[in-house]
Amino acid sequence: YNMAAGRYSFVIEQGATTDFEIIYKDSNNDPVDLSGHRARMQIRAAQTASSEAFLTLSSSLMPDGTGLNLSGSSGTNPPESGSIGIFISYTTASALNFNNAYYDLELVSGTGNSTRVTRVLAGAVGLSREITSGSF
Repeated sequence: YNMAAGRYSFVIEQGATTDFEIIYKDSNNDPVDLSGHRARMQIRAAQTASSEAFLTLSSSLMPDGTGLNLSGSSGTNPPESGSIGIFISYTTASALNFNNAYYDLELVSGTGNSTRVTRVLAGAVGLSREITSGSF
């Protein structure tokens, strides 16, 4: 599966949960088996790796669940489904402070000299500012 990264832009609502899922498919439109893969994604100020990083997500989920789940957003889909859940908790989203940013999402498989990195998605990210705050 050596295709150009898909283009997808989205908005994070500051202080709210962001939770969506993509299905990674090959050129035959079949889901890619993500068994043994890892994922990483960064949201940055500009389309360069040296620009300020606002948020880093990986398949090692943060304690609040923020990260990339290779079993879909519910965590219940098998890796063979090609499902990648992108989850940012409301607490993590509350701390974000930018207007517009950029991201890309990469899948990593193998180790050492046989490591393969595939850019799956890239695009712009907007932040919709929170107005309501306080406890529930």
